[in-house]
Amino acid sequence: MQQKVVSRARRQRGRVLGPSTNGGLKNCAAIVLAHLIASCSSGNAERVIQPATAAPTAQPTTTSPSATDMSPTASGPTDTAPVASTTGPSTDPVGTSMPGTPDVGVDSPVSRHGQLQVMGAQIVNAQGQPVILRGQGFGWDNWWPQYYNADVVSWLRSDWCVDMVRPAMGIEPDGAYLTNPAASRGRMTAVVDAAIANGLYVIIDWHAHEFHQEEAIAFFTDMAQTYGESPNVIYEIFNEPTGDATWPEVKAYAEAVIGAIRQHDPDNLIIVGSPEWDQRIDTVADDPLVGVTNVVYSVHFYAATHTGWLRDRTQAAIDAGIPVLISESSGSEASGMGDNDLVEWQAWFDFMDANQLSWINYSVSDKEGETISVLEPGAPANGGWDESHLTPTGEYIRDVFRSYCPATR
Repeated sequence: MQQKVVSRARRQRGRVLGPSTNGGLKNCAAIVLAHLIASCSSGNAERVIQPATAAPTAQPTTTSPSATDMSPTASGPTDTAPVASTTGPSTDPVGTSMPGTPDVGVDSPVSRHGQLQVMGAQIVNAQGQPVILRGQGFGWDNWWPQYYNADVVSWLRSDWCVDMVRPAMGIEPDGAYLTNPAASRGRMTAVVDAAIANGLYVIIDWHAHEFHQEEAIAFFTDMAQTYGESPNVIYEIFNEPTGDATWPEVKAYAEAVIGAIRQHDPDNLIIVGSPEWDQRIDTVADDPLVGVTNVVYSVHFYAATHTGWLRDRTQAAIDAGIPVLISESSGSEASGMGDNDLVEWQAWFDFMDANQLSWINYSVSDKEGETISVLEPGAPANGGWDESHLTPTGEYIRDVFRSYCPATR
């Protein structure tokens, strides 16, 4: 049985602060929007970043897939489609804000940082200051559609104190984008619109494991036309290329999709994956994209499987000038199951702090018996979660997010 963990509210960590003063249209819009929304407070003291050095670890013998590489018929976190929850709203929330009302005040992540950009190997804000964003990912939209709503986004903002969210739009399974694009787009835009209303950054995740270049170009053209003026939006154009993909293939795909996005959105961040479930960042370092701006590369880790060897590989890429964003992670094995390895998970937190890497935890889902699911089966579909609704993973990662929360939120 998984052991519940001690709150990390005493960890002395924090974020880079400083409101955006960029005069561009996107930053002005973000600041005006933030001033129109009521203020909130989390009650947590502001933290100061104390970089730490990850402990040395052994090299791997194999590279394992991450928790979302599994097909619906394979072993792992997506082996069976879950039943949608019909549970009503909670009456005893853990936090202090009820869902349904954007409550971000003038100090939202987007009002502080504005238009993100890439300088060297670092994501920086509109003022050119390094920024670390920490956020929560949603489970596959085709299997957990009940959580794709504004109330959940508002709850993650007000109670979990996240900086960004990542809706994962499934592509290949039955009922996902390739077979029901209108429903998938509707779920995605519901979360994106709510994130913008809450002053959060939002990663539009094309949650695929195979190449679907024509469909991806059409979708991201649509998203860039719809949201290209919003500084909140980040595009993740290929969740996890599998072990069969090569970096030249992924690179060619990325060049095509990036070209389509840049016709309508010249500056929002774009995340590019790498082979072997986003663990071959070394192949990117050997042959990065050229002639592109504001592009970062994703690394995915599951701490019980992806240990010091992947941190070492990632560090080498960063040292070579490759900008990295951890767009999916958790503490379990790569299958999404098994006990959370809290020692390795902590080593990853320290590593990300030391390198000022932004990251996403995965996932908002309520699959019974799955370690990475942050919710117990039947947890309310509109946020307002109390302790009985959170898995041990959910309790732990909520404490992590809140330990970074500034006093002004």
